[in-house]
Amino acid sequence: MTMKIVKQLQSPLNKLFVYETNDGYKVESVFYKGERLCISTQVGCPIGCIFCASGSKGFFRNLTFAEIVAQYELLKDILPIKGIAIAGIGEPALNISNVEKAVNYFRNKGLKVTISTAGYPLKNFKKLIRLNHNGLTLSVHGILNKTREKIFKKKENLEELLNAVDEHLSESSSSRRKKFQLGYLLIKNLNDDLENLRLLGELAKKYRFTVMLMMYNRVDGFGLEPVTKDEYEKAFLFLREMGVRVTLSNRFRIDKLGGCGTLTVGRRIECS
Repeated sequence: MTMKIVKQLQSPLNKLFVYETNDGYKVESVFYKGERLCISTQVGCPIGCIFCASGSKGFFRNLTFAEIVAQYELLKDILPIKGIAIAGIGEPALNISNVEKAVNYFRNKGLKVTISTAGYPLKNFKKLIRLNHNGLTLSVHGILNKTREKIFKKKENLEELLNAVDEHLSESSSSRRKKFQLGYLLIKNLNDDLENLRLLGELAKKYRFTVMLMMYNRVDGFGLEPVTKDEYEKAFLFLREMGVRVTLSNRFRIDKLGGCGTLTVGRRIECS
């Protein structure tokens, strides 16, 4: 086996597993909802999201196909895994060849596969959206260019990303628009303003995508704060009143072992 499990953490909702590769690197996966395994595709991440602990130490290398599927193989006999979320550490579009092989491997095992991506680079994102997945979330986290400049170290033009999905859907009768959604992580005083939210709603309506509205999980030392529950609900209702389909973060994503961008933090957290 190309990896081994070296640590396991558990919260009331999620289970986090730390793996060590043969060359000494560590990555994480999270088992949540009692059925889905969220796996990593890279050691570190070069996208540089301002809120993300997973890539805060930089990028080291891509995981191989064997290392990606090993995260599942090491757990399949002890956990009731029904689905795979390619949403852990790393940007899957930057490891497109191995991710494509992994998606096909998991689908052949009868598993549902979903993917989360920042859409970088665009040429690989176009390949990613065409894979045999069961759903893809494009993480936008900001609509105004000045906001996206603050959030992402590496990024593509948002309209070009959305046009790529739209073009794919128009040319493929087997694709369903509901398989694609926009991920938006609300962070206080960064992207929670009405202008960004209004533009988010307009784009979602234009392309007929659902918005997954997420809550930021605070990471020590990052200087960022989550919105309050009232502010979160107001943003949700604002989008709903615009006629946008919106889903809220479930309790598994808000949990400290399952929150967006917090996976590496798991090595420093002990949960009961």
